[in-house]
Amino acid sequence: MEQNQAPIKEPTESKTTSKSDTDLSSPATTDTSTTIKSDRDALTHEDLLSPDTWIIGGPLGSKNAILIFRSSALANATDITIQSKPAYKLHITYKVLQAETKLLAKLLECHGITEVIPTSSDFNILWTGSHPKPGTFRCLASHQKVNHFPRSYELTRKDRLYKNIEKMQHMKGYKHFDFIPQTFVMPSEYKDLCSTHHRTKGPWIVKPVASSRGRGIYIVETPNQVPLEEPVVVAKYVAKPLLVEGHKCDLRLYVAVTCFDPLIIYIYEEGMVRFATVKYDTSHKTLWNPCMHLCNYSINKYHSDYVKSDDPSAENVGHKWTLSALLRHLKAMGNDTANLMSQIEDLVVKSILSSGNSIVTACKMFVPSINNCFELYGFDILVDDTLKPWLLEINLSPSLGCDSPLDVRLKSAMLADLLTLIGIPAIDPMLRMSVTTLSSKNSRTNNSLRMKLNAYHRVHSADGLSNTLPKKNSSPSQHGRLTTSTLNLSQEEQRIIKMAKAQFDRRGGFVRIFPTVDSWSKYGQYLDPITGVPMACSITSNYNIQIPHNMNLLLFNHLFPEMASSTLKLDRGHLKSLDKTRDLSLDSKGLIALQRQDRYERKLTQGHKTLLPPHKPLHESESAELKKQICDMVKNGQKLTPIEIRKAFSQYLNCILKRIANSPTEEGHVEIVLKFLQRASNYLKSPFAIKPPSQKLSMKDRTAIVAKQLNDFIYLYNRETELFCHLTKHSEVPRIIAFTNFLETARESDLEELLHLHTVPINGNQRSPNFQSLLKCLPNLSGSCLLSPINRSNRNSIKVSQLS
Repeated sequence: MEQNQAPIKEPTESKTTSKSDTDLSSPATTDTSTTIKSDRDALTHEDLLSPDTWIIGGPLGSKNAILIFRSSALANATDITIQSKPAYKLHITYKVLQAETKLLAKLLECHGITEVIPTSSDFNILWTGSHPKPGTFRCLASHQKVNHFPRSYELTRKDRLYKNIEKMQHMKGYKHFDFIPQTFVMPSEYKDLCSTHHRTKGPWIVKPVASSRGRGIYIVETPNQVPLEEPVVVAKYVAKPLLVEGHKCDLRLYVAVTCFDPLIIYIYEEGMVRFATVKYDTSHKTLWNPCMHLCNYSINKYHSDYVKSDDPSAENVGHKWTLSALLRHLKAMGNDTANLMSQIEDLVVKSILSSGNSIVTACKMFVPSINNCFELYGFDILVDDTLKPWLLEINLSPSLGCDSPLDVRLKSAMLADLLTLIGIPAIDPMLRMSVTTLSSKNSRTNNSLRMKLNAYHRVHSADGLSNTLPKKNSSPSQHGRLTTSTLNLSQEEQRIIKMAKAQFDRRGGFVRIFPTVDSWSKYGQYLDPITGVPMACSITSNYNIQIPHNMNLLLFNHLFPEMASSTLKLDRGHLKSLDKTRDLSLDSKGLIALQRQDRYERKLTQGHKTLLPPHKPLHESESAELKKQICDMVKNGQKLTPIEIRKAFSQYLNCILKRIANSPTEEGHVEIVLKFLQRASNYLKSPFAIKPPSQKLSMKDRTAIVAKQLNDFIYLYNRETELFCHLTKHSEVPRIIAFTNFLETARESDLEELLHLHTVPINGNQRSPNFQSLLKCLPNLSGSCLLSPINRSNRNSIKVSQLS
């Protein structure tokens, strides 16, 4: 095998069952297959429902009707099929804010759901790539859903995540939360880092606290290499990772939380395994090579040795595998994959529990309905050479980009199952809004009064709790076991139980990991004994309580009544830790564990199997005509709008990105791009530091690193363009749409000519344009809106003269 060859070139698991198979009689579970067959058969909606079923829970117009989503809708979408969907007939809509949603938008549109403008409030689904503001949550109607919970940054900001887990380590013992590398937050903990490094030495990995896609990550050997002028976290580098054919890898797992009180967590049965392009060197003499030590796809995809499979059915070919393919590979080598997945489930649950209290608090304060919010988290996990999983980070909005057929296949299946799982009501937003508008004023008044009253009741206070605490001589049946025979459930409690059961029936490829049959014995010690919410890391928690309740215990007892009585017999102060291995003392638990492991290891067969085509592709002649019109317009003195020219420049930079990635030996091109980035990055509002790659690296490695930094620049540049779009007038929108159509098929030479025409009046250069001359001159054009069109008076703006 060559040095940077992909881990495996040919698939080998010819006899492995698939994720749509219903006969899963593997040798390890043959004797018990009849016992757990019903749960195994609940695989995907595309297997269980007839092909023409797009709504469940009632007929069209029923208040209980829920939309069904299928990835197969992507394959045969026509105007006729779309208009026949229930969502189209009910005018179901979605709204997108600051998010990459090509696949999501295509999937929604194939089901008859149309997009509304960003300022519209008549939507059924809001999908945003950033944290919504409290006012956004407060204004949600009961039928509307948003893809985030308030304060989710407690999980997804690297500094907050570690601090929350660290507090749980202090409260409940380090051994119960030992799944995250030791981490320090800079600059406040720099002295602690230095003292720890003196005892244990490096290396250390540096990460910005709020970045994603591998932006700004690098490895250092000593603390004096860590920047102190910006907020970063410094984590202990896991020195002995799991290697597959010599390559380091990490896992991207998709975790869905549908509710925080009660807590309901699902993990998708299939995930993605990402490999570093360069073989791992255990001597640590190559820490400056990110293509060896970092597995992010956004970093490695620009390396010339990166292998991308064009076969959507090949799950273990190239530098990106499926989770099931890795598990089957490890199992064939004699490894205990069941224990690995058990530890990963435990890691996911405890990570969410560590931050759950703050999120529950915010939900009570801002979210009108328990059904309004859901969240898809991207868990990045590293496995070491002992098969111990380590949590690297949790992503707020995991990438839904699809650069290969395998991406499309996995993510389309996952998204379809997610949309079905959360239960989007089949309700016309216009009709619903007209009904709820009259009652909204009264509800806001009542909510405001309720929140003021709630401020006087805290979990750590004994006020108001004397009547709800169990009597000294009371039996468990009097206060612990909540069943229909001992307690008349309120409408809210009945609705929550019904919701949880209905979600489970619609779970498709998602596996529920909390609550489970053994979740109370494993995690009950981390829940507040009165309210059932995750314990606060501090006694000063400001969780507001209306009435004492324990929704987690209530739901557990109704979902698993056979386990409720045995759970109550456990002495809460003597719960034994089950963190390392799953409790298999009861047959039902063992069978369920085996069933879950089967789902993780079987092959994926659902999902769309081809790359998505460009949205409304133009014929080449149409593109040429649009180009002529736009160029003639510029020549005649009509200027392009700032949005148009920035989008053209962004598209042009993407062409340059492809050029240098496809020609890694052109050192001159790489140096020109690097110099451009060093100058142009000063114009970005977001902090963006360019780090030239080490001269010790090969040209291929240097090219990949520079290409990654150019890609990061384009990402931030596009985000600032989106922000600028919100300041534009609506009169510019029609021309922007036509301009976007041109950009979709424009060649590099077309964009060069357009940008040259835009810069000629300023630069006075009449020579034929090329990318070297453009990249050299553009940062110095004080009259150009390419780099800094947004509020030039902003204090972060840098004068062009400072760059020359």
